Amino acid sequence: MRVAVAGATGVLGRAAMPALRAAGHEVRGFARTPGDAEDTLAVDLLDRDRVVSLARDWRPEAIVHLATAIPKEAGRGDVAAQFAATNRLRTEGTRILIEAAAAAGGAELVAQSIAFVNVPGEGLAAEDVPLRDDPADPLTAAAAPIAELERLTLEAGGKVLRFGQLYGQGTMFAPDGGFGRMAARGRMPILHRRGRSSTFSFVHAVDTAAAIVAALAGGPSGVFNVVDDDPATVDEWLPALAAARGGPRPRRLPAWLARPMVGAYGVAFMTDLRGAANAKAKAELGWRPAIPSWREGFAAG
Repeated sequence: MRVAVAGATGVLGRAAMPALRAAGHEVRGFARTPGDAEDTLAVDLLDRDRVVSLARDWRPEAIVHLATAIPKEAGRGDVAAQFAATNRLRTEGTRILIEAAAAAGGAELVAQSIAFVNVPGEGLAAEDVPLRDDPADPLTAAAAPIAELERLTLEAGGKVLRFGQLYGQGTMFAPDGGFGRMAARGRMPILHRRGRSSTFSFVHAVDTAAAIVAALAGGPSGVFNVVDDDPATVDEWLPALAAARGGPRPRRLPAWLARPMVGAYGVAFMTDLRGAANAKAKAELGWRPAIPSWREGFAAG
């Protein structure tokens, strides 16, 4: 199958491109700054005419949307400004890729989403749990463009892969990532609100690539959570991350005390997230995480 990958040089794209080749696909990627990446063109996803023209000329049978512009220090300072570019890629960029898919003769669309902006609640969130939409909720700003990306993709008959908290080389949790460095320096506390912290569902970059390959191999259109088998509260995973990065055991702080430093978004991110269930991706896509627990992944670096 001919597969075009938008965002080919990001963390997800760097994992997906070789995995797609290994699965027998003919792959071409594009990114704003491709560097010397193999089979990757210098194309801005928001350049509609160029993207549609490329699709019309090469006629891919599938298009994979992995484009983001999330800074390494995301979540500190002006969060709205930090995510503005990514939000455009998730909304305007998705519309452009749908046009490109039509120009290519009806290419299948597989789009990246996230598995941690569901409404709060008890237990793990399945795919039918709504996304946050309360204007007073600081995480709604992240959920709204995700909801638009998902709506557009599903209306086009595509698949949405909701990836969990991404870790591995080049991510926030890596030794040189924002969380990794703060944990190593003892500067990342465990925040809690009334004794509770967020539940994270992680996924390693190699497992996101395997999910993309599985999505292109078949299965119905729809939304799929792509997360590992071991959801964990911040109280569980942050001490393990600190230990893996050679840092001291994190302190516990009440959310109200940290709010002036991390803001409303940071507090909600660390105290109000809900984990995700992966049963649907296993049953309908035949996907299984090669790294079933972040505990193994963190320990391996």
